[in-house]
Amino acid sequence: MKKKTKIIIGIIIAVAVFFYLATIGVLLFTVDGGFKGLKKDKVAVISLSGSIADSGGEGLMTSAGITPDFVRAQLNRAKSDSSVKAIVLRVDSPGGSVGASQEIAQEIKETEKPIVVFMGDMAASGGYYISAPADKIVAKKGTLTGSIGVISQFMDLSGLYEKLGIKTETIKSGEHKDMFSRELTEEERELWQSVSDELYGQFIKEVAEGRNLDVEEVKKLATGELFSGTQAKKLGLVDELGGYQDAIDLAAELAGIEEPVVEEYPARTFFESVFSFTGSEIRSLIKAKFFGSDYVMLESLKESFPVPRY
Repeated sequence: MKKKTKIIIGIIIAVAVFFYLATIGVLLFTVDGGFKGLKKDKVAVISLSGSIADSGGEGLMTSAGITPDFVRAQLNRAKSDSSVKAIVLRVDSPGGSVGASQEIAQEIKETEKPIVVFMGDMAASGGYYISAPADKIVAKKGTLTGSIGVISQFMDLSGLYEKLGIKTETIKSGEHKDMFSRELTEEERELWQSVSDELYGQFIKEVAEGRNLDVEEVKKLATGELFSGTQAKKLGLVDELGGYQDAIDLAAELAGIEEPVVEEYPARTFFESVFSFTGSEIRSLIKAKFFGSDYVMLESLKESFPVPRY
């Protein structure tokens, strides 16, 4: 009996030691063939893909997107890792919220480690806004970028309300408080145009400062049009034409390191990766199930408009 007890205890100790060593190995060993304990110089890669929004308020058929909280968390992770010497942001975005774009750009400006942006298929409008403060920008020849401008869209939802049998009654204090729920007056159009022009000026200033360009020069480019990567380089909106590895090499060069270990940060949580849905997408599915797709569409439209967008 004692012999059997000793055998069991021995097995338990052996298993415990095995898992302990395995855990240490996982923590230390990297797929790049190095050990974190050796503090090898690294380039952190952060993927920013989708529309830019203030929070994870994605709809039923949209991606997780780019939020200030997500970017801040990823940059803080890179900042706190002493072995990370430079950062590559893989930006693929058509733009989005003005405020969120500005907050993300500020986070990038406040990061002391060298940052290189690698543009994907599109880094336009807000996608370009958050790229401008980077130390260097690398784009593919066929990347679509630029689109420097501001847009607000006002939608007449009266037909949809009628279809859903919804009647609205408005009680307001303030002449223009309901201006987004009906057709604008000429005065309100002028008021909103002044807001748009102000945000447009902020965009131009950000690009001029980030790219070391003259404000008047940027104004000539700020027509809202898209440029190819090749055109953007000629205009001074990007620094280099190339691919992902070129961006890594440039980041390493800025940091003064050779043969860096590349560490790609995951863009989604484990739950989101497995089930391919974000929390808000799941909420939208539940709402669609109980209230119908028309309700979800209306709710999405109300949230999206008329917020100014980069």
